[in-house]
Amino acid sequence: MLRTLFIICCLSIQALFAQDHVFIGVAGGTGSGKTTLAEEIQKAFPNSSIIISQDSYYKDLAHLPHEERAKVNFDHPNSLDFEMLKQHLLDLKNGHAIKQPVYNFHTHCCEEETRLIEPAKLIIVEGILLFAMEELRDLFDLKIFVDADDDIRILRRIERDINERSRDFGQVVKQYLTTVKPMHEAFVAPSKKYADVIFPTRGHNQVALDVILAKLHEDLEPEKMVTRH
Repeated sequence: MLRTLFIICCLSIQALFAQDHVFIGVAGGTGSGKTTLAEEIQKAFPNSSIIISQDSYYKDLAHLPHEERAKVNFDHPNSLDFEMLKQHLLDLKNGHAIKQPVYNFHTHCCEEETRLIEPAKLIIVEGILLFAMEELRDLFDLKIFVDADDDIRILRRIERDINERSRDFGQVVKQYLTTVKPMHEAFVAPSKKYADVIFPTRGHNQVALDVILAKLHEDLEPEKMVTRH
């Protein structure tokens, strides 16, 4: 049943690859495995794909005292510069390079330098709120929602925030209970209904990944995409 569902959902992909640029949106709750899935897709097409992360578009909080920055609800749509993200995606669609912000999660500010990103045939965008925002949702040719158990997601969130963002256990748990979980229920979970494909995962779903990649490989135009051998 699951394999059949993925094949049916991916049947429309073939028509997409007649376009110059194809946008795949990968959404889902924090710690669901969005980044991992995006990287697996990119790995299959290393020379013709890029990943754009929603996390690069948090608003610069340099105007706030440091203690006030920590009080911001980073799981609410208002914490992100969706206008810039949308404009950057449109620029890539039109064949223009972008200067992506470099966000510092320790200071909650954007660095002075930016990251130059050139357009590619396959543009993979990942983030928790992509499908919650209609203006972004409409830009994606294929929308994938990564669905993971809450217990798995919170464990991954704790591990990531402690190891990568220098936060302690108490801070992570408090943030999860006060903002992450309520915002997931208010914005992220309801956006699942807009997905073309639901990607269920309990650690790693190789079957679902294989089906998606097989369909992508089958429908790509060889002269426009270079895949790994």
